[in-house]
Amino acid sequence: MRRLSLWMRAHPVFGDSLIAGFLAMFDLLAMVAATDMVRASTLFFVGMLLVVPVVFRRKYPRASSYTILGAGVIQLFTHGGLDGGYPLRPADFALAVALYTMVAFVGRRPAMVYAGWLALGTVVWAAWRIQATTESVFFVFVIAVIFGFSWALGEFVGARRAYHSELEQRLKLLETERDQQARIAVGEERSRIARELHDVVAHAVSVMVVQADGAGYAIRSNPELAEAAVRTIADTGRQALTELRRLLGVLRSEDQSGTQWAPQPGAADLAELTENLRTAGLPVRLETSGSLDALPAGLGLGVYRIVQEALTNTLKHAGSGASATVRIARLDDRVELEIADDGFGTPHDLVAVSGGNGLIGMRERAGVLGGSLEAGPNPGGGWRVRAVLPLAPS
Repeated sequence: MRRLSLWMRAHPVFGDSLIAGFLAMFDLLAMVAATDMVRASTLFFVGMLLVVPVVFRRKYPRASSYTILGAGVIQLFTHGGLDGGYPLRPADFALAVALYTMVAFVGRRPAMVYAGWLALGTVVWAAWRIQATTESVFFVFVIAVIFGFSWALGEFVGARRAYHSELEQRLKLLETERDQQARIAVGEERSRIARELHDVVAHAVSVMVVQADGAGYAIRSNPELAEAAVRTIADTGRQALTELRRLLGVLRSEDQSGTQWAPQPGAADLAELTENLRTAGLPVRLETSGSLDALPAGLGLGVYRIVQEALTNTLKHAGSGASATVRIARLDDRVELEIADDGFGTPHDLVAVSGGNGLIGMRERAGVLGGSLEAGPNPGGGWRVRAVLPLAPS
């Protein structure tokens, strides 16, 4: 039964055709009662005008309803009382169906106009065709009950249709909001991965370029120094490949359980980072105060990446002979970073060469962690990056 109900709901013309068929079948009794062919022909014509529009009432609700009303008017002025006999015929129930259709599918205000025409027709029919008897009053009462029931049923069905329509709209809005949130999440993840790739590749390539230049100058005069530089290039390249494989593994893997996660660097790895840069030819002094080992993982990674990017920019743009100082202080509620160098690079040089991606990435990292970052030239020369990162997000 449920499948039949769903199928009929999906094919409304079939169900309406059944209703029209039942009305037409029972209306044949009125035609059989006719005494002549002219009377029967008139009954048949008016009956078809009443019944046939029921088939199309959902596709063309207003047109079919007023066609049925017009057929009722024709019947009223031709044979409304059936020669003084039974004052109602089965096809007349099409008027109640039309009223229900107007309420449920067109609207309350147009349905009130339609109901007014029905009421006027009923009054005229009662005045012309029925005498003031108890039976006549009973028939008028029955018609009023039928029309009232049709109105109430139309209100109920119309309210349900409006509720389902609103529910569908809400579901569409929720789906749109979900899709937008998914796009935002994808964009944030792409930005995060882009920052990671930039930090890994820019740092490694900068170290490798500096070491390759040094090896090229020292290959004849100091082969041992050139060999050490080449080893540094190889080690840096391996580390960069490891990081890249890790990031690409996250991108390619659909099942996180199958991804090989490598430990993320943190504040405790800054000593190794500065040592690698010293080996690459950039003198770096690391000064820390407070315990950095117990920093949250995300904050520790942010500290490491900001220091790494700032020192990479120093290595690329500060010039030969420059040195850098990294100061990290853990206070009660925040971590303060300062990376300063004494090179001759300018902000214009930094943006022109790197495209500003390093500065953008550092600011984004600080913003994600709820902190702030300033970068600019030192009053005494060189470049300085200063960041303040809260221990707990605000």
